[in-house]
Amino acid sequence: MTLSFRPHNFMCALGFQGMGYSPAFVENFTSIVDALHHNEDLPIKIIGESDSICAACPNKRGLSCKDEEKIRSLDERHSKVLGFLKGTSITWNEAKKLMKKNMTLEAFHKACEGCSWKSLGVCEKALQALRTDGKEA
Repeated sequence: MTLSFRPHNFMCALGFQGMGYSPAFVENFTSIVDALHHNEDLPIKIIGESDSICAACPNKRGLSCKDEEKIRSLDERHSKVLGFLKGTSITWNEAKKLMKKNMTLEAFHKACEGCSWKSLGVCEKALQALRTDGKEA
């Protein structure tokens, strides 16, 4: 099994708390996060279009998103911070190491600017936990 992620969806997977755009989206995303937690060496191909997480999203439009311009901007900022190259593969474990090393809180606020989920604070909290090895910040 190989997953595919748009660059911004690595942070989304890190912060996922069982919420989403529809019940089918939440179910799909939950199964992906469960797979990542059970096998951190699972390969994830970095792509620039609709990915494994987008598969059940009601905003999906073919290989794009109804908010493609905003999503593409999120992808570009995340790629820059994390050093992700489209077409390459990485494991979840490797991605978490890159997020821990490169995604400072300052970088997070810039990379995730405009994300409708950012204001909930779950991704920031997950990032803080990752950066402190799970210890409370």
